[in-house]
Amino acid sequence: MTAPLSPEPVLRVRNLATGYGDLRVVWDVSLDVRPGELTVLLGRNGAGKTSTLRAVAGLNKASAGSVELAGADVTRTPAHRRVRQGLAYVQEGKRVFHRQTVEQNLVVGGYTRGMSRSALRAEAEGIYEIFPVLGDKRNVLAGDMSGGQQQMLAIGQALMAAPKVLLLDEPSGGLAPVIVGQVMEQVARLREHGIGVLLVEQALEASIRVADHIVVLDMGRVLVSVRKDDLDDIATLREAYFGRRAGHEPLRSSPDDR
Repeated sequence: MTAPLSPEPVLRVRNLATGYGDLRVVWDVSLDVRPGELTVLLGRNGAGKTSTLRAVAGLNKASAGSVELAGADVTRTPAHRRVRQGLAYVQEGKRVFHRQTVEQNLVVGGYTRGMSRSALRAEAEGIYEIFPVLGDKRNVLAGDMSGGQQQMLAIGQALMAAPKVLLLDEPSGGLAPVIVGQVMEQVARLREHGIGVLLVEQALEASIRVADHIVVLDMGRVLVSVRKDDLDDIATLREAYFGRRAGHEPLRSSPDDR
């Protein structure tokens, strides 16, 4: 029996196309992210995952299709305004300020909210509840922490903007397998706060475990789009992930059909 869907999508992407200059990388991507749910975007290197995130964030221009955030069309909205409207993007590579403390990094993350530094430090207490290790190290320089801790800090910094939707680009990148599991557990917990998460990952098994909805890209198009509750055989995902199956139609459920 199919589980009931949560509220209307907070992020709705339809027929998105984007690229770099005259080079089109993403041809036709449609997906939904709902409040308190995690949609994982999978695919081989070069499938268009990061380019999709960058277009959703406003860093790449959409050459076709649309992006809606909380019911508002933001397809042509500059990236900094999308942040103010509730979209946060954690790019690959643990991008934190190494020479600033954990708490200073978090305060910087909340600057778009127009709050005082003391108010932002108070807001950081909520991040420490999500990532207790950051609370323990609030006065430690970010550059002195482990890779996994820096990744949690990068996510916490994005959360300081109080986003409705969080875009995460390969948070497991460069981390040891045991640390990947810890980071994924923390990512999964974000749903408890009503945040919609769009996660790009190479760690197939770890990301599927925490996903509510799974989308697989191949050559800039959606090959698989399925809710995990409706997934009968994970082998289908593995086949799609490692390459298009010759002679087979894509396993695809349009978000509009839900």
